[in-house]
Amino acid sequence: MADFIGESNIVDGVMKQDRVVEFSGHVFNCLDGGFEKDEKVDVVVRPEDVDVVAAEKGMLTGKVTSVTFKGVHYEIIVDINGFLWMIQSTDISHVGEEIGLYIEPDAIHIMKKSEYSGMFGDFSSYSDEFDELSDVNAGVEPEGDDDD
Repeated sequence: MADFIGESNIVDGVMKQDRVVEFSGHVFNCLDGGFEKDEKVDVVVRPEDVDVVAAEKGMLTGKVTSVTFKGVHYEIIVDINGFLWMIQSTDISHVGEEIGLYIEPDAIHIMKKSEYSGMFGDFSSYSDEFDELSDVNAGVEPEGDDDD
């Protein structure tokens, strides 16, 4: 699934009704429908589809933990309640800064839960959990899991 999605933030969500999803403690409008009321879903948000705004204007707020210049944009890692969101923006943020995230409805993609959902918790393609999932799929035993 991760290869298909590419770099993405994937979080647990609940469809409140058609075109309304709740995740990360906030209710968002989205474009997807056809799910059951209160159905648990996976929510996918690509890093380049998130706008960085002032904390008081954000739908979500978090603390910047890392900023890397990638030549055209900054890759910004934001800790929101323990989940590391990856954001790609042409606007710089600084480590330690509290920022807001604004997500348009067309940037939120809803997927039915898969057999792998919840096995590793929420993850972004930046997170350690993503690396462990990739290692498991590639047949590599994660560090610290020696069964000898």
